[in-house]
Amino acid sequence: MIEFKNVAKYYDGQSVLRNINLKIEKGELVYITGHSGAGKSTFLKLIYAAEMPEEGEITIGDFHFPTMKEREIPELRRSVGIVFQDFKLKNDLTVFENVALPLQIRGMPEKEVKSTVHEALRKVHLRHKVDAFPKTLSGGEQQRVVIARAVVANPLVVLADEPTGNLDEEIAQDIMAIFRDIHLQGTTVVIATHFQDMFRRSGRRVIRLDAGNIIGEEVG
Repeated sequence: MIEFKNVAKYYDGQSVLRNINLKIEKGELVYITGHSGAGKSTFLKLIYAAEMPEEGEITIGDFHFPTMKEREIPELRRSVGIVFQDFKLKNDLTVFENVALPLQIRGMPEKEVKSTVHEALRKVHLRHKVDAFPKTLSGGEQQRVVIARAVVANPLVVLADEPTGNLDEEIAQDIMAIFRDIHLQGTTVVIATHFQDMFRRSGRRVIRLDAGNIIGEEVG
C-alpha cells in the first residue's frame, strides 16, 4: 500500500528526512512518533504529494514517485483522507456542508451525497449536529467533523497529523477509538503523534523518528 525506498527530503539545504525505508501494508494501523521537528508532518505530506522527495522512491497504491505525472496528483489525493490538528473547517458552512465537500468535488448526485454524509456523521456520533456551524462545536466535536470529512469518500488511506494535540485526554481517547473503528473497516490508517499514551498498549506498529531518521520500530 505505502512504501518508501531510500527517501530523503530537504528544506533550504537542511535534511528533514534521511534514507527512509519502510512499508505499510493495506489495512494496517500505524503510528509515527517523535518529538516536534522529527519529520512526522513531512512524512505525511510526502504520502499525499504536498511535498516531493529529493531522493528515493515512494509508492502509494498504484501511484509511484518519481514517475507519477503532475496531472495524477489530484487523483492520488482523492484516495487519501487527511485529518489536520487545526481542523481546517469552513466556518461559514454547516457540519453537513463541510463533510459533503469531497463528494461534491467528485460530482456525486445530491441524493447520494445526503445519505453518504449522514452515514459518515453516524460513524463519528455527530448526526445530531448536521445543521450546526463549526464555531458552535467543542474542539472534540470539530475534530470528529474533520474525521467524517476525511472518510466520507471511502479513501484507501487516512492520514492524521497530531489529531489529539488540542484536546483533553478523555476526548483524545474517544478520537483514537474512532480511528480504530475506521481501521477495523479495512482502511489503512497512519497517525503521527508525539503523545505516547495514544499508542501505548495498542498492539499496533509504532515507528519512531528522530531528526529525520527512523531510529526504531516496536509494537505499542
